[in-house]
Amino acid sequence: MQPKKWKNVKIHTINLILAMNKTVLLAEEGELVLLEKARTELGLDLSDAQIIYTGVGAINIIRSLQQLDRDTELINIGYAGSANFDIGTWVAVSEVRLNHPNVTYPEPELKLPITNHQSPIIKAPCFTGTDFVLASDYRDCVFDMELAFIAALGFRRLSSLKYVSDNLSLHAYHDLTHGVE
Repeated sequence: MQPKKWKNVKIHTINLILAMNKTVLLAEEGELVLLEKARTELGLDLSDAQIIYTGVGAINIIRSLQQLDRDTELINIGYAGSANFDIGTWVAVSEVRLNHPNVTYPEPELKLPITNHQSPIIKAPCFTGTDFVLASDYRDCVFDMELAFIAALGFRRLSSLKYVSDNLSLHAYHDLTHGVE
């Protein structure tokens, strides 16, 4: 039987190793404020997680993540627009697909697990585009510029939390983020 002191050290080490296997993906340093919001508003403890700033868009995602082990636990946290969710709403992304508004064929839907948090949170799909979405008939969803590309790389443990920064308005987004991109 191990002494209690050794058991606590061992448990602490195991927890540290598990936390270090978590990687938080933020598009840019300006989104670091979202990590603190996720901690305080959602009870998400990611203090020991590694942070990767990917940059915005497909090419930056691929360059940043192509060498990363596909079994790494990834939590994508970022800003998103919405046609009807209030600014400041947290959304746990349940599925992601590309946003091609002028295409009539169905886009692949990539399902995502929902991250556990302490507070109730809206679950909704995310549509990823290559530019800001300024208008859409889609409701009860969010729009971003990274998540579908992250998911398409084949990460098996990917979850995503989006913070609604605008109602499909660049002006509202810049007011919320104080022009930090």
